[in-house]
Amino acid sequence: MLLLDDNLLVMAASRSFGTAFGVDSAAVVGDDLARVGNGQWAVPQLRALLRATVSGHADIPAYEMDLAVADAPPRKLILTARRLDYGDADSVRLTLSIADVTEARLALKAKDDLLREKAVLLQELQHRVANSLQIVASVLLLSARRVQSEETRVHLRDAHQRVMSVAAVQRQLAVTSASDVRLAHYLRDLCESLGASMIRDHDRISIVTKVDDSMAIADTAVSLGLIVTELVINALKHAYPGLHRGTIQVRYESLDGAWALSVSDDGVGVPRGDDAPTPRLGTSIIEALAKQLQATVELVDLQPGTKVSIIHA
Repeated sequence: MLLLDDNLLVMAASRSFGTAFGVDSAAVVGDDLARVGNGQWAVPQLRALLRATVSGHADIPAYEMDLAVADAPPRKLILTARRLDYGDADSVRLTLSIADVTEARLALKAKDDLLREKAVLLQELQHRVANSLQIVASVLLLSARRVQSEETRVHLRDAHQRVMSVAAVQRQLAVTSASDVRLAHYLRDLCESLGASMIRDHDRISIVTKVDDSMAIADTAVSLGLIVTELVINALKHAYPGLHRGTIQVRYESLDGAWALSVSDDGVGVPRGDDAPTPRLGTSIIEALAKQLQATVELVDLQPGTKVSIIHA
């Protein structure tokens, strides 16, 4: 802290000022601010601001400046000046407080550098994961073409589709760096990716998303994405045999902590009686993910079509 008169002469200096800047606090009294130290304070812009403060035409709430230091990097300072008016034009005084934020700025820079390094490493990891998933998927598809058993071929193709679904989820999450994921964009892009890779005739089958403005943490978004992927793939495989046309709808709504995710189609519906399908791996995956989200699974026959809802009450 410094006390200056209207000519910017030092009238008093705190001990901390002397300690911080290597001067004798008592010896600088009476000196012009510009001559304090080695002339480090002779900064034209600072003097102009201080003189404007003396005249009452300006105020310095937080002026940041670099202070030159011999044989060392500049010090980052934040200055605050206040005019003390005693009602006498000859008794104008200024208080100049100085905060050294050099260490804080260095710590902030180190943090920013660390975050940038983390982002680069995460991006590299995501590329490696994506490449690995593509390799695994290719190996599974190649194996499915070589095996003689039709049952084994079906299982390998199912495994290939699930690896591709995980890859699609990973690819959509990779585009965001935020810890919270906007579900509308995420699920829309995910469904577009699924449609582009699995729908041959987009005039015959389409996927529509209707999602509110909800946000979700990354772990929840991953689970929701895997559920949507599993259900959409299942609808594409079974709901529209032959030349059937239709629309798959993906909906998500939330209110006061409760939410509901549904995937519905207007296809042939779930076979009944002797033709009813036995529970398969996909059903187990959906139930496990729903349990992880503390949600329940509901299946509704729309006649025509099927709707599967994941509800967190």
